[in-house]
Amino acid sequence: MSQFKIASLDNLIVQLSKLPGIGRKTAQRLAIHILKGSHDYAEALTGAIVDVKQNTRLCGRCFNIAEDTLCSICADPGRDHSKICVVEDIVDVMAIEASNEYRGVYHVLGGVISPLAGVGVDDLKIRELLERARTGDIGEVLLALNLSTEGEATMIYLSQLLKNHSVEVTRIAHGIPLGSHLEFVDQTTIGRAILGRQKI
Repeated sequence: MSQFKIASLDNLIVQLSKLPGIGRKTAQRLAIHILKGSHDYAEALTGAIVDVKQNTRLCGRCFNIAEDTLCSICADPGRDHSKICVVEDIVDVMAIEASNEYRGVYHVLGGVISPLAGVGVDDLKIRELLERARTGDIGEVLLALNLSTEGEATMIYLSQLLKNHSVEVTRIAHGIPLGSHLEFVDQTTIGRAILGRQKI
């Protein structure tokens, strides 16, 4: 067993390995990169982490990340506030925004219903979504949850609840990914792509 150990470096590796998608070896490479970098870089990295923790919060309306009471999207009068896109997490907002195809606002649930993971209805921002739909200013609720068993179950549950409100409930189309071959695409995706076909 190796006796080589530097406590401060090992602690950094342990902390980095707690990040999602970062294993021990990747954490070690990142830690060595930081170690070899300048003091200015280390201080800038530390400052950025502290800054994001101190100066961000959840938007009081949609639960996206924000620096003020409302996120920049909810505060933008140029957005279509009659359309709400419901997503699981903040990263989904970033992904949709990167597409430049959506000009409405969002509602971040904070997950999906998953009894096996201990996530129930009360753990999500569902009540807040219904309150927004109840105002009468909302014309469409677009359900953009990930295509999984839990995501599907959550969309069905939400669509049933929203039927009691005068809003149109839609869902994103799930089609064939660009650049893929049909033989490598799962049957569910192919089926949804066929059912959701459009005239050209």
